[in-house]
Amino acid sequence: MWQPFARGENLQSRSYSLKMSSQDQDDRKSYVDETVTVPEFPDDSETPQVHHSRPPIDYTSVPGFFRSTWKRFESLWTKRFILSLIAGQVVSLCITCTNVTTTELVMRNWALPTTQTFFLYFSLCLIYTPYTIYQYGFKGWGKMIIKDGWRYFILAACDVEGNFLVVKAYQYTTLLSCMLLDAWAIPVCVFFSWVYMRPKYHWSQILGVVVCVGGLGMLVASDEITDKDWPAMSRAKGDVFMLVGATLYGFTNATEEFFVRKSPLYEVVGQLGMWGTLINGIQMAGLEHNDMKTATWSGINIGLLVAYTSAMFILYTVAPILYRMASSAYYNLSLLSSDFYGLLFGLFLFHYSVYWLYFPAFAVVILGLIIYFWVATPEEQGKLNPQAPEYVNKRQGRDGIVGAV
Repeated sequence: MWQPFARGENLQSRSYSLKMSSQDQDDRKSYVDETVTVPEFPDDSETPQVHHSRPPIDYTSVPGFFRSTWKRFESLWTKRFILSLIAGQVVSLCITCTNVTTTELVMRNWALPTTQTFFLYFSLCLIYTPYTIYQYGFKGWGKMIIKDGWRYFILAACDVEGNFLVVKAYQYTTLLSCMLLDAWAIPVCVFFSWVYMRPKYHWSQILGVVVCVGGLGMLVASDEITDKDWPAMSRAKGDVFMLVGATLYGFTNATEEFFVRKSPLYEVVGQLGMWGTLINGIQMAGLEHNDMKTATWSGINIGLLVAYTSAMFILYTVAPILYRMASSAYYNLSLLSSDFYGLLFGLFLFHYSVYWLYFPAFAVVILGLIIYFWVATPEEQGKLNPQAPEYVNKRQGRDGIVGAV
């Protein structure tokens, strides 16, 4: 999914600020996103990192080992880690809500996956783009689109096509294949995170990933035992769709994390919504214009669409905050618990039978999330220094970075 900059001023920044003109200081502050307390640095270098090391483990004696292990465990539960754990389960619940609403829509003769996600991108654009214009002004917003719009276009295109391919994969291959292949997004996300930000992954983080995937394997085994799978229409075709979609997911998650660590959250999400609306709208008109006429536009289906869009809007808002607090890799690991929440929904809506393996599988996923930060800290996953573009005279008044806790 860090290493936040220190609050307040240090001696070096204070002495340097005396040498700067007041105009220079005003210009620098006008570029800073979501904060008014970022210290100044003479060489415009990246913000210095504060290292948060875990308490060491004592291997000299058995009592010392247990005492030091307990201290290490206690050191995990910082405000940032707790909020990251909660945020991860919030997005997992949102994913479950979208799966449930999509299933209900298909059962009620409304199967328009591209049209369904159009409302998501439109709502993101409607909320975040006007606020970006408010912060940057029309001129600054226009400059941002001209200079940086191309990278947001690529991000939005990959996100739109990732959503589309994953939905199509469920129509061709089996549920178990989809669950297993969807986990491919995790190593892809880890790889691109390393390419962008060069985090130093500890072996314990790899172990955490393995443990989380082990929890997924238990969930897959549960579905196989309880016969929740369905026959494949074209397994090879569906598996390819899922692999490509999962690859795009991993790429977009890591790329968005890289963006929100360096740029304002509202700029990134607003641009994702704006370009996503255009790309998705064109694709919707080309692929589903005939199906729109035969779909059932009942009041219940419209309500399900509102519920789907609301859940996705929350997910797309919380996800970049989680990227800042932890990492995009941690976000993907958190989503592995969504099948457990799906069981809870299924108990009431689809009358699923409870299989005992679901509960230890959920516990194993949570254990993997804890192991992921057993040695490394969330602050060490990437540098957090979001700033408005240098060519924008941003409005003042922000007093804290979203995600810096």
